[in-house]
Amino acid sequence: MKKKGTAVEALTEEQLEELQGALAAESDALDEEMAAHGKESGGMWTGSSESEGEEADPTDAADNIEELATNVPLVGEMQTRKKEIDAALKRMEKGTYGVCEVCNEPIPFDRLEANAAARTCVQHA
Repeated sequence: MKKKGTAVEALTEEQLEELQGALAAESDALDEEMAAHGKESGGMWTGSSESEGEEADPTDAADNIEELATNVPLVGEMQTRKKEIDAALKRMEKGTYGVCEVCNEPIPFDRLEANAAARTCVQHA
């Protein structure tokens, strides 16, 4: 994973493995959460409700609308986070992980530990 001449050198192999594990675990958890609150279609997730598509009485219809109002933005946020995680894993593969995209300085480990998908240092967040 380490490439000579990149900021990845600022992270130890152990730290990089820890962060990669954290990213993978969060990605798996997001997949489960999105499946619980939405449905996938063509690689994209959208919020859904359990009774979607069923004939419902007015009370069930209201519950369905309320569930959709909660799940649609929730799934959207989870999908955005999943994309951030996927991008971080790709940066690891390319050897550019842990480098601030603004100042090109190494991102401190404690920042990455708090948000393993961080693209910038705290100063540029």
